[in-house]
Amino acid sequence: LPLAEIAAKTMQFGSQYAPVKGNGRTAPLGRSPAFCAQLAEVEVDKETGAVEVHRLAVVQDVGKAINPLTAGGQLMGGAMQGLGWALYEAVEYDEGGQLLTGSLMDYAIPNITQSARHLEAVMVEVPSDHGPYGARGVGEPPVIATAAAVANAIRHACGARVTTLPMTAARVVDAIDAAGR
Repeated sequence: LPLAEIAAKTMQFGSQYAPVKGNGRTAPLGRSPAFCAQLAEVEVDKETGAVEVHRLAVVQDVGKAINPLTAGGQLMGGAMQGLGWALYEAVEYDEGGQLLTGSLMDYAIPNITQSARHLEAVMVEVPSDHGPYGARGVGEPPVIATAAAVANAIRHACGARVTTLPMTAARVVDAIDAAGR
């Protein structure tokens, strides 16, 4: 088939029922803050500083989960982005100010093998008076809490506090040495 014919077949409406369309606007009069807490379980190799995340539990007040499957996915996605901030992602420059991590070849974004072995999303539903249908924002709050949860788990695992992101193996080893462990 010619490309134009394929395009014509895929760009037409072929159902007996017309699509449902809707428009709406909302002007919230109050705020609907989102709350999130996390727990991480990690293993730290004290010689190399390598950190492996075994479990990550994300608990968030989502208000009313309008679409629970999607909301859970947003919590997990936010936690993965937070894991990137916590352990991998860094914007680095050389002595002359030249960006060294300007492409995806150089900027370390975690993949599925670097995720927590077990990632759990727990949604607490306390409807908001100000969110649409009682909903609160999801997705962004888990990004923020992940680094703190991982840092606390590292401290618990090896007794060393890492305070700079990302918590690379070299920084973990430096913290272990500084703590005299």
